[in-house]
Formats: sequence, structure tokens, C-alpha cells
Amino acid sequence: MAWPYSSGMVSCRWTSDPGSMRCICLLPAGLLILLIVGVLAGLLIHLPLSQALVALASAEIRFALSLTLLTSGAATLIAVILGVPAGHFLARQTFKGKMVVDTLIDLPMTMTPLVAGVGLLFLLGNDTVRNTLDRLGIELLFTPWGAILAQVLIVAPIMTRTSRAAFAAIDGRYEQAAQTLGLKPGQVFLRVSLPLARSVILSGVVLCWARAVGEFGATLMVAGATRFRTETLPIAVYLNISSGELGIALVCAWLLIMTGFLVLLAMRWIGTPLAADSAVLRFGP
Repeated sequence: MAWPYSSGMVSCRWTSDPGSMRCICLLPAGLLILLIVGVLAGLLIHLPLSQALVALASAEIRFALSLTLLTSGAATLIAVILGVPAGHFLARQTFKGKMVVDTLIDLPMTMTPLVAGVGLLFLLGNDTVRNTLDRLGIELLFTPWGAILAQVLIVAPIMTRTSRAAFAAIDGRYEQAAQTLGLKPGQVFLRVSLPLARSVILSGVVLCWARAVGEFGATLMVAGATRFRTETLPIAVYLNISSGELGIALVCAWLLIMTGFLVLLAMRWIGTPLAADSAVLRFGP
């Protein structure tokens, strides 16, 4: 059985050879690439260079960019502080209800961010919680601090899951050997476990930061959408599209796209040493 096919740049013939599957996969892969390129072209066509340069010089974009870097950096740092130890604990400890704890930690990753933000809004708006925060002089709702908290809710589970996978891949005998040499549990974690898991954890940090940069739904619910106050890059896109300011909206969109592109490059760069370390992580003596 044979089915010849040829077009412009591609010529192939279907046979029983598994290699011919590449010809079948060309069409869906090509359609996917066309869709992605079409989206990028649509964003680029409506953004003349002169308009882009003017928008880049605007105070609004500078504010949105600086606030985005501040909130995403703070959220990522908090996610690392919470997620890495939690991931190590889940990877090494067995206890009753562990499956429930695992599921609860993973739950924000399956929730729509908008719904997660609504839940966080109701929590912070509770009379008891609000009064407690007021007495402590802490203001979260409709402030940049609220944006940070919303981003932590979204990205901390990602960091926990990534860390757990990293620590679970390490042969536990390394840690046991370190303990027999007199190292305390904290020293074992910092000097043995963490260095062995560094590549995977670093990729998790990059992923969390990228997710925090692009977070919109939960941030909108908790921090609101106020220009020059809680205006991160995604919020700036929303506000300016709503008001018809396409120049600023598209420049912010392209900043987010370029951030995602650089993150993907960083993930692939991090993956190079990770591939070299995988034998140690999985097949240690």
C-alpha cells in the first residue's frame, strides 16, 4: 500500500515504514505553527514602530514594568521560602493524610486564577481577618501587597511540586551517609540535598517567576485594577484595551511575550546541566 504526496517543499510517500509518520505529522505541526505565528503577526501589525517607541517612553509602562518586577520577584522569593522546604518534607516523610495534603497543595494549580482570587478576596474581606490585619497595620486588599499575596497563592504550589520531584529523584542514601558523618538535618538539607536538586529547583524558580509575571485573574480580584497603583503588565493590558489605548496595551503584551520567550530559553539552558546530572539523581550508588 502506498500513498504518494507532494507539495512545494515537501515530498513523501506513505509506506509501512514507521519513519513515514513524519509526513503525517507535518500537517498538524504546520497548522499549529501557523496559528502561533498568526497570533504574533496580529499583535505586531497593529503596533507601528513609531507608536511602540512613544508607548515605551510613557510613564504608565515604566510603572507597570517596575511594579511587575517587584511583585513577581517578591512572590517568587516567598514561593521558594515556602515551597522548597515543603517539597523536601513531602518527598521524604510519610504520614497519615499525606494524600490529602498533596491534593490541597496542588489544588490552586487546577483552579481558575479568577476563582482563586475571589476566594482570597472573601478571606481577606472577612470581618475577623480584616480587623486583625487592621490592628497590625497591614493593608492587603487593593494594594501591591495584595498582588504579591495573590501571586504567591498561584506560584507557591508550582514551586512545592517542582521541589518535591527534585528531592524525590535523589537517592536517599546520600542524605543517610551525610548523617552518619555527623551532619545535622539542617546541614544535610543545605549541603547535600539542595545542591543535588539545584538544577530542577532553579528551573522551578524560573517557571514560578514567569507565572507570577503573567498572573492576571487572582491579582485583579485581590489588588484591583488601578492605574499607577496596582497596575502590573497584565493589568495594564486589560485597562488599556478597555479604554481603547491599543499602543500601550500592545507594548505591554509584547513585553510579556518576550518575557515568556526568554524564560523558555532559560529553561532549555538550565536543562543542559540537568541532563548531565540526571544519572546521579536517579542512579546514585
